[in-house]
Amino acid sequence: MCRLLGFRSVIPSQVHRSLVAADNALGVQSDRHPDGWGVAYYVDGAPHVTRSPRTALGDQLFHRVSGVVASETVVAHVRKATQGELSVLNCHPFQHGKWVLAHNGDIPDFGAHRAALLAEVAPRLRRYILGDTDSEVVFFLFLSYLSQHGPLSSRLGLDAVVPALRETFRFVRDRQPESLLTLLVTDGVTMAAVQGGKELFWSSYKNQCADRDACPSLAPECEAPTRTGFVNHLLLSSEPLQGENVWIPLEPGDIVGVDWRMRLQRAHVERTFLEVFGDAS
Repeated sequence: MCRLLGFRSVIPSQVHRSLVAADNALGVQSDRHPDGWGVAYYVDGAPHVTRSPRTALGDQLFHRVSGVVASETVVAHVRKATQGELSVLNCHPFQHGKWVLAHNGDIPDFGAHRAALLAEVAPRLRRYILGDTDSEVVFFLFLSYLSQHGPLSSRLGLDAVVPALRETFRFVRDRQPESLLTLLVTDGVTMAAVQGGKELFWSSYKNQCADRDACPSLAPECEAPTRTGFVNHLLLSSEPLQGENVWIPLEPGDIVGVDWRMRLQRAHVERTFLEVFGDAS
């Protein structure tokens, strides 16, 4: 399978350690996930996406991108192919407009279900599917459900993203119950992820911030669980990264995300409520 990383913060941050420098950084994991990589980061609200079918750790482009990226929102992925050939078109993250998605998982016997999944994708979006992976079809299926809540170019928060993730999850699982659908999505402001059968961890605070004496945005929520419902950063990773962050595993079906105000919320694909951490009033 694959490995993914998501980062959302109130301040632009370097991601070199998470991608390259840490002992279990995403690039290091590419020795077991050698079939391509991708990094998406946002500048002035617009996604910049670089992808390659080469193995990340041996690709100088990956090192260059990892060294220069400083953003409030980053999504990165290393691929171990299960569906589709080794091609840049099949590398994650996938992007349409301001929306980006990375997937860790697989739809078994995808060829037998592809037509039914494509039929559920909105016709105006279907023509943008360029590769041959299950992941890209899942992305445009998600966008189809999301667009029912408003134009994709508008600000669509967790009240739209969470239902769209639920519908995507349920539609695919109804047709192939053994599907693994751990998904991470963002428009650069809202970010959410669902644990769909492949491990995923999240972190919103550290034991102690190494920059606490210099960071202008230091808040109690940076070094302890939030009591207000708001956080300064959200990290999502296929496995805990070494460092000061406190990591919490998501259980299958769990959804976690932040909205444009950095309000942290959790939900579940089988329950209709949306739980807010703390009193965000």
